[in-house]
Amino acid sequence: MTATPTPDPLPTVPLRPRPVPSGEAVARARAFHETMARRRTVREFDTRPLPEGVVEWAVRTAATAPSGAHVQPWRFVVLTDPERRRRLREAAEAEEREFYGRRASEEWLTALAPLGTDAEKPFLEQAPAVVVVFEVHKGPGTPRPYYVKESVGIAVGLLLASLHQAGLATLTHTPSPMRFLNEICDRPPEERGAYVIPVGYPAPDVRVPDLTRKPLDEVMVRL
Repeated sequence: MTATPTPDPLPTVPLRPRPVPSGEAVARARAFHETMARRRTVREFDTRPLPEGVVEWAVRTAATAPSGAHVQPWRFVVLTDPERRRRLREAAEAEEREFYGRRASEEWLTALAPLGTDAEKPFLEQAPAVVVVFEVHKGPGTPRPYYVKESVGIAVGLLLASLHQAGLATLTHTPSPMRFLNEICDRPPEERGAYVIPVGYPAPDVRVPDLTRKPLDEVMVRL
């Protein structure tokens, strides 16, 4: 049996840290928290167009995320064509009707009830862009990924943060199953839909649920 050759190590380059004086570290961390604490999921969007290039820069930021073995197992498909977004809404709502009508447990539906969600997803057509995020698995031209869900999840977190920093609103929609996304987005079978993210400006006078977040002592343990 022939042993698999060990790849040569990657060449290295000097780290280019962004120096932050120790006296400013806490202030910067707090300022970023105060910005992100205002991020909210939005289900009503203004139809005005997005600034040219803003989604591209946000995706560039998302693609800086760490990934297992640096395989970078993600694909970001940006839908702006109205016809594709119409098809996306129709397919997503069909799955959501199954979810709310048959697949979801009573416990799950009870947890969702205060948020007022249902099978109707008009935001998939209202928002001027929808970013469909795919996990990229092993295929004819793609390597086997490692820790794919974790890698893609980190990338999506960076995407949401970047879009929020740009003054845009988002929503993370995860219809299940998602195979219809491959046809709508013209993607091969080794790519698997993971997130559907409408992007745009919030509609004027939009209201959101009055949510509270767990305090630090409930989410952090220091040992």
